Amino acid sequence: MRKLQLIIKRIMDIVLSFIGLIVLSPTFIIISIMIYIKLGRPIFFIQERPGKYGEIFKMIKFRTMLNIKDKYGELLPNEKRLTKFGRALRSTSLDELPELINVLKGDMSLVGPRPLLIEYLPLYNKHQARRHEVRPGITGLAQVNGRNAISWEEKFNYDVWYVDNFSIFLDIQILVKTIIKVFRRENINQSENVTMTKFQGTQES
Repeated sequence: MRKLQLIIKRIMDIVLSFIGLIVLSPTFIIISIMIYIKLGRPIFFIQERPGKYGEIFKMIKFRTMLNIKDKYGELLPNEKRLTKFGRALRSTSLDELPELINVLKGDMSLVGPRPLLIEYLPLYNKHQARRHEVRPGITGLAQVNGRNAISWEEKFNYDVWYVDNFSIFLDIQILVKTIIKVFRRENINQSENVTMTKFQGTQES
């Protein structure tokens, strides 16, 4: 039964991401032009992330930050590079739209644990590492239950619970809740930080 649901899930990913890319193509064009005007090139932010079973893929997002560097050639902190326009893209989650390309390619799913930084891979304990047993998602159970407002441990518990309890019905529930939260702009940033504070690892109990 689970294998059949995974097949249906992949079919849904392909169909919905393809439709999404077509329907949202005018939005893609407008955002791309605005990024070029306000932030310059490149239009997209491409970063390697771990996918299913930890395999590395290149995740695509719209760029939201300026590439301003200090006198040593190092990028300035995120809060100094994120513009009002970039904040607006993030608060509406429009910066995530290019990830539909990753879904169509099979790197990601519409629903699943969010793909995090490669540097976190050696920091997961055995329980947390199970989040990589499925394809990462554009949205997930943790994102509709607090997103950046909850702790890393809570996020990972949601991720692993999703791995163990996945169903098509659950995916539909998460997608609907995601749409509602995007319109309400809930839990975008943690406190005054631009993004969630970095994961430092969890002490084994």
